[in-house]
Amino acid sequence: MSKYNDLIDDATKLNEKELMEYHGYSGTFGRFQIRIKYINSWILHRLAFSSTHSGFAIRMQKARGVKIGKNCHFNPYAFIDLIYPELVQIEDNVTLGSFSMIFAHSNPTANLFLKKGNYPRKVAEVVIKSGAVINPGSIITSGVTIGKNSIVSPGSVVTQNVPDHCVVVGNPARVVRKIE
Repeated sequence: MSKYNDLIDDATKLNEKELMEYHGYSGTFGRFQIRIKYINSWILHRLAFSSTHSGFAIRMQKARGVKIGKNCHFNPYAFIDLIYPELVQIEDNVTLGSFSMIFAHSNPTANLFLKKGNYPRKVAEVVIKSGAVINPGSIITSGVTIGKNSIVSPGSVVTQNVPDHCVVVGNPARVVRKIE
């Protein structure tokens, strides 16, 4: 039991160290800054997440650092990365469906074997270009760009870039049609 607790403690410290390095923080005050930053992001996200008013949800997400263009529409329960919201860029006229999820990072948080091996934390920008529609239940992973006027079908998991004017479907998402 003690060995298990030590492993969790080491993973927690490693995660905190990775976040502090990314944001340029150090020491005790840096740990405090990271925690305040996360709490602030979480509160603003919770307000946006359950809001039925798209404009309010967008204002809360912008306050978190998400870059959002004009004339966008967010349905309730759209989830945008809690740790790295500033790495999500949403251009003009984009629609996010309910329960869609956008992640700017992936991380085997509690598994030191994976973290120290071939699966470290991945942090990369996500770009959703103008006119894209992200349908309900879709998942967009770190480092992905969704092309202009493209449609991500409900429940799709997008792990690679989507070209402009395409419809993608499935897990993993694949192009099934070009929009003309």
